[in-house]
Amino acid sequence: MEFANQLRVEIQRGVAQALAEDVGTADLTAQLIPAERSASGRVVTRQEAVLCGSAWFNAAFQMLDPESTIVWHAQDGDRIESGQVLCDVFANARALLTAERTGLNFLQLLSGTATVTRRFVDAIEGTRASIVDTRKTLPGLRLAQKYAVKTGGGVNHRTGLYDGVLIKENHIIAAGGVREAMRTAREIAPSNVFIQIEVENLHQLREALESGARMVLLDNMDLAEMREAVGITAGRAQLEASGGVSLERVRAIAETGVDRISIGTLTKDVQAVDFSLRHIEE
Repeated sequence: MEFANQLRVEIQRGVAQALAEDVGTADLTAQLIPAERSASGRVVTRQEAVLCGSAWFNAAFQMLDPESTIVWHAQDGDRIESGQVLCDVFANARALLTAERTGLNFLQLLSGTATVTRRFVDAIEGTRASIVDTRKTLPGLRLAQKYAVKTGGGVNHRTGLYDGVLIKENHIIAAGGVREAMRTAREIAPSNVFIQIEVENLHQLREALESGARMVLLDNMDLAEMREAVGITAGRAQLEASGGVSLERVRAIAETGVDRISIGTLTKDVQAVDFSLRHIEE
């Protein structure tokens, strides 16, 4: 529920900021249209995808025309086909013209993240592993992209630095080693956050387990090392594979027996989905 509440606030903030960035002092071109005129439009997808971002799209129009209506023919999480009509928009003509790019930008970006996430999720179907996101998000769009990952069937890692402890290589060096880092983390971490530690080899994994680690990130290990890590851990901790994960390789990683596979490209290398808003003559 907390994430849902944060998301509602984030949608309003993000859309308001995007509109302000685009409109500035006024949409000069929209003033070609009489202020009282109404218009309608239809959003169509030009490629297969997973739909995501309808709430951001809606907000873009409703901020400029509270009386606007959007009728959706598909829902977030649906697989959509090329040429499919996604929604119909009815609004003041100026508002429709001004809001369309902002609405489509959010819809295209978030659908892109949801789509690539679903591809990875489909690739590991039938294994015990889940696909997990990272903090490698576009600045200012973290909650939106994490929502898109969930919409695509993935799992969210920590939202930021405040709701989880992830001890990485540089933390271990600065803290004086795996055991020291784990001991200090247990002393300072709030009771409601997880502690995860990154290891680069099997020796560090054994140290982490002996130090009480319950979540371990296996950094850039090859498949043989991952399989051995699963055997060493024997269920004592959740294992997360990270680094060099591609769509072609992800199935093999999942089949080593790891619990989670984290993938930065879900959110940092986004290919927007091609949507079009076509105006309909009255």
